[in-house]
Amino acid sequence: MTIEDVQVTGSAGNVGNAAGADYLAKRTLRSGSAGWVLLAGLGVSYVISGDYAGWNSGIAHGGFGGLLIATVLIASMYLAMVLGMAELSAALPAAGGGYTFARRALGPWGGFATGTAVLLEYAIAPAAIATFIGGYVESLNLFGITDGWWVYLAVYALFIGVHLTGAGEALKAMFVITAIALVGLAVFAVSAWGLFDAGNLTDIPADPNAVGSSSFLPFGVFGIWAAVPFAIWFFLAVEGVPLAAEEAREPEKNVPKGIISAMLVLIVTGAAVLFLATGALGAHAISISGNPLVEALGAGGAAKLVNYIGLAGLVASFFSIVYAYSRQTFALSRAGYLPTSLSVTNARKAPVLALIVPGVVGFALSLTGKGAMLLNMAVFGAALSYVLMMVSHIVLRVREPNMPRPYRTPGGIATTAFALVIACAAVIATFLVDPAAATWTLVAFCAFMAYFGLYSRQRLVANSPDEEFAMLAEAEEELE
Repeated sequence: MTIEDVQVTGSAGNVGNAAGADYLAKRTLRSGSAGWVLLAGLGVSYVISGDYAGWNSGIAHGGFGGLLIATVLIASMYLAMVLGMAELSAALPAAGGGYTFARRALGPWGGFATGTAVLLEYAIAPAAIATFIGGYVESLNLFGITDGWWVYLAVYALFIGVHLTGAGEALKAMFVITAIALVGLAVFAVSAWGLFDAGNLTDIPADPNAVGSSSFLPFGVFGIWAAVPFAIWFFLAVEGVPLAAEEAREPEKNVPKGIISAMLVLIVTGAAVLFLATGALGAHAISISGNPLVEALGAGGAAKLVNYIGLAGLVASFFSIVYAYSRQTFALSRAGYLPTSLSVTNARKAPVLALIVPGVVGFALSLTGKGAMLLNMAVFGAALSYVLMMVSHIVLRVREPNMPRPYRTPGGIATTAFALVIACAAVIATFLVDPAAATWTLVAFCAFMAYFGLYSRQRLVANSPDEEFAMLAEAEEELE
């Protein structure tokens, strides 16, 4: 495993080495593993745990009205962003996802910044979900197991092990778990419908000191902003679908179809959960609940069934985000931004260390037991990546109007500019909810950038797929 001593310099000033055939042969994924249905299932599975737990804390910060308005804004942002990413993923189908798009548009620094933000999101989110899984396991009293480090370790070990068997097997298993979780949401919706009381939506007293407070907005206008990070939990990580591009069949067609379909499903499930759970239990009670859907249903067979299926929803998101962080790590490593040993694949074409190393980091974070804090850290990484990806879409539309685009974003730059504005507000909102969590994540981001600037910037692999996309664009510009 060697990299030839041939330096390649692009017009942007980035210096890289041309890798030998043996280097890339040991860093390939299995193509053709997924069609658009599996990709849509992947998009839903990334997010579905957010319907079962986490979102309801937004009511504690903004009331039902604040979280509702924040959710409408964030859903609109995600829909606009997904339409932009559908275009980018069809034009640049590679395992790097957002990193690949930003690398083409913003150069090595912008590409690594985007990839790092995505990686922080995907490495931290499973740690938060692991703590929620621990809480669910304890509440179900399964075999007398109590919430603790052994639960987190078992979850990481089991699902990383499944991913090591190969992408096709992992995606099919994930699809089944996600289908079960969707059935659970359907059972909840039918059961909660009869318990719904519109008066419960506004049972939090208005704060007389908050600007613009009312029964609908008990914490005033500021509560809308404070609820934004929790609204993101309804959709967090759906943007990871393009990370499967190298393993998809006809990615230029199936990735856009998969990510858009997933987003439409998530809008329906998020709206159903927000209205029905709050209307059944009450805004105040739901805001402090650790198991909101089950408590909304009260005692009975439906509540017990949803409780068990809720564990499947958490598992689905954990399982799929492990896939996402491994592919982002794989792409950054294969291109030389991260240590190249992280991108070596096994006989089943699964990136071994890209699965294990971020998993070890996530397990260590899960030991804090602070799911809400970890959630906000993941949201900071996500929101920052959204800003950079939307800038990338706009830059490529302006700078490369003739780039082949099998799918084009409706509304073009106006659509992604709208998403960009909301994403910038979301980054700021993470500091309002938990300044310490957002600051620590920013520190980690800066440490990654320092590593790139001081070390890996001169060690990029010029003929890795993501770098080749960018080098091709630079060559075309020089010819023009």
